[in-house]
Amino acid sequence: MNDKSPEGIQPLTNSMITNEQQPTVIVPEPEDTGRRLDAVLAAHVDDFSRNRLQALIRAGQVQIGQRTVLEPKYRVSAGDTITLIVPEPEAAEPQPEDIPLTIVYEDDDLIVIDKPAGLVVHPGAGNPTGTLVNALIHHCGTSLSGIGGVKRPGIVHRIDKDTTGLLVVAKNDMAHQGLAAQFADHGKTGPLERAYKALVWGAPTAIKGTVDANLARSTANRQKISVLKTGGRHAITHWQVQERFGPQDEVPVASLIECRLETGRTHQIRVHMSHIGNPLIGDMDYGSGFRTKYNKFQEPLKSQLEEFKRQALHAGLLAFAHPRTQEFMKFESALPADFAGILESLRKI
Repeated sequence: MNDKSPEGIQPLTNSMITNEQQPTVIVPEPEDTGRRLDAVLAAHVDDFSRNRLQALIRAGQVQIGQRTVLEPKYRVSAGDTITLIVPEPEAAEPQPEDIPLTIVYEDDDLIVIDKPAGLVVHPGAGNPTGTLVNALIHHCGTSLSGIGGVKRPGIVHRIDKDTTGLLVVAKNDMAHQGLAAQFADHGKTGPLERAYKALVWGAPTAIKGTVDANLARSTANRQKISVLKTGGRHAITHWQVQERFGPQDEVPVASLIECRLETGRTHQIRVHMSHIGNPLIGDMDYGSGFRTKYNKFQEPLKSQLEEFKRQALHAGLLAFAHPRTQEFMKFESALPADFAGILESLRKI
């Protein structure tokens, strides 16, 4: 390394770029001048979290001009041209793991799982093992559909790590294609039904309604999703209030709401309910400001809320046509104990 090079920068050599790597060239905007390199990359690259971008910088995968920059805190200058070189993803095959599953239904074509909180659906950054896919490979062996790819065999749809409830997995390619077509339609013309139970703070003024608001990765925090007035991906959530909780003749402190999706975007229900002012109880990403409400409640509700470390969201209804027989199949899942406990305590207010 040239001793005269600034700290965190080294000269670029041809050996740093291989045919297996895909370069992305970024021309910063005037307002990017003086900002950290990782922040600028996060604002311009949609596919990676800021943590992932920081790792790529430290691994020597980011260049400015003819220099490789190794420090995420490097300050971008006017006229800089940034090149991000992303290695081809490794198709590491998940290994079978003996993880207990709650199986609601299973035949030669598909399997319906009642997923617990904390179980990630498929391997990814930060979760290479211990996922539903690892458990399914152990349970089903080699019968899972390969359409979903090496890391997502059989996966037709998914729910968040800390969301509980029903999920169907295809065990062969025929089933995968048939189910995927139904999920792509979102029940607009076909038999698919998906309904979620959500406990939210406060209560909408109406009994039912629809949130039609586009969603995209937040530029401030790549791990979160935000609502956009223009751009992003179209997202529609239909909701209906089932119960309101609180002292009579006072503003409700919380509500039980059923949500049905017309689209299936990441964190859709969580972001949409927060957008209308009723974030999910326990959701620290989209409703952290409501945590102070815990102190207003008496025991045991106060302790139940404090111990509830996830969003109160449960995929309680799943219905579809069997991809082989076309038989209409409908499954329902009871609320998990922690969710049900909070609900019962709210009913006593």
